[in-house]
Order: sequence, then C-alpha cells, then structure tokens
Amino acid sequence: MPNEQNYSNHARWYPLFHFVVMPLLALNLLDHVVRIFTAHNGDERWDQIFWTIMSVTLILLALAARLQVLTVQDRLIRLEERLRYAGLLSPEINARCGSLTKGQIIALRFAPDDELPSLVERTLKGEFADTKSVKAAVKNWRADDLRA
Repeated sequence: MPNEQNYSNHARWYPLFHFVVMPLLALNLLDHVVRIFTAHNGDERWDQIFWTIMSVTLILLALAARLQVLTVQDRLIRLEERLRYAGLLSPEINARCGSLTKGQIIALRFAPDDELPSLVERTLKGEFADTKSVKAAVKNWRADDLRA
C-alpha cells in the first residue's frame, strides 16, 4: 500500500465492483428506462419493461453478492478478535466482551495490542457514542489490508 492506513483513509473501495460493475449496471438500467419512454408501440414498451426489470435484478444480484462477502468478512473479524481478546485481555474483561456489539468489535480491530485493553474497557463503559468514535480513539492504527 503506498500510504499507511489510518482512520482517515481506511475505507475500502473494491475498484471492479465500485467503479466498473455498478456504474455499468446503472447505465444499463438508465438506458432501459429511457427506452420505455421512447418506445413507439405497446409491444416494444413491454419488451423494455421486461429488460428494465432484468436490469434491476442484476443490480440487486451484484449488491447481494457484495453484502454476502461483507457479512462473511464481519464474521471472520469477530472470530479473529475473540481469539485476540483471549490472548491479550484479562479474564474479567474478556468475559464482559460478550456485550460488545458487532460494530464495536469491528472498530476495535484497528487497535494495536498495547492499546486494545484500555479501548475495550472504555468501550464497555460506554465512553464512545458510535463506532467512528472508537476508531478515532486509536492512536497507532493497526492496518487491515486483507479486507474484501
């Protein structure tokens, strides 16, 4: 990675999905919607309605595939972090980690080992308003370059 990952640049863009597939599917949908309104007869219009529905279906298929990948990634992060907590946190704090939300666990993955115990405690105490606050509190960002 050319730049070191941190809070301000950690969002992940998957170029093939975000900049190729989705724009092409959106253009395809737009084209079919325009063709509905420029169709010269009823049969042609019904054909375009069918292809418009197919265009929407393809967009939904692409979004569903992306969301499934992100769901699996979140499950893996939760598993990795549970294993990490077992090795780094005291048994008392680790036992309380069951009350962390999925979003909090995912945000805490960016904390390095030395910052993790205090950030987990602060999170459990409710010091952070949201997951962005948790990530912003990390001083020495632990990059996650293997994200989907």
